[in-house]
Amino acid sequence: MASNLDLEEQEQLASLKHFWSKYGNLISWVAIVVFGSIGAWNGWTWWQSRQGAQASVLHGELERAAQAGEVDRVQRALLDLREQYGSTTYAQQGGLLAAQTLAQAGKSEDAQAALRWVLEKGVDAGYQAVARLRLASLMADAKKYDDALALLAGKLPTEFSGLAADRRGDILLLQGKKPEAMAAYRQALTGLDDRADYRRLVEVKLAALGGDPPPAAPVAAAR
Repeated sequence: MASNLDLEEQEQLASLKHFWSKYGNLISWVAIVVFGSIGAWNGWTWWQSRQGAQASVLHGELERAAQAGEVDRVQRALLDLREQYGSTTYAQQGGLLAAQTLAQAGKSEDAQAALRWVLEKGVDAGYQAVARLRLASLMADAKKYDDALALLAGKLPTEFSGLAADRRGDILLLQGKKPEAMAAYRQALTGLDDRADYRRLVEVKLAALGGDPPPAAPVAAAR
């Protein structure tokens, strides 16, 4: 006769077999999904790190080319950076740096194209804002005043509102619209930190037009 211990073991085994026959497939699929997700996440993290490291190397090449003033090399490095690592912040940084180098070399159209890529394809709102401001300046240099103003009317992070208003004032002044330029400079001052060095320059621009800066915010309110 089987002992009670043997019976209990058989009962537990039978219960386990019944449980597995009923829920085994579900458990297997859940395990596959869970461990597959962990593996996918680890793989994605590794791939991102690898992409970042490779993009960093290519960005370094672009930096060296920019410092040497080798425009063709800058453009090649930027093209590779965008095509191979366009989703990284290095590509956006490279676009801004390349645009600066190209503009200094007198290649305004190429510089504008580099900035436009950052603006349209970038993933970082800060870099996109910088690209928008610099692109507006290049458009103004090309006397495309209305296009530049339309670009500055686009959405920007709050931190860039003062700089955008200042840039708008410069363009309006180039158009001979002195009252509108003064209003833009006043708006810029309200958006710039009272301690920012750049604020002094905007105050000089406004004073040169015969305008007074807006009153500073109360200390308590600023805090």
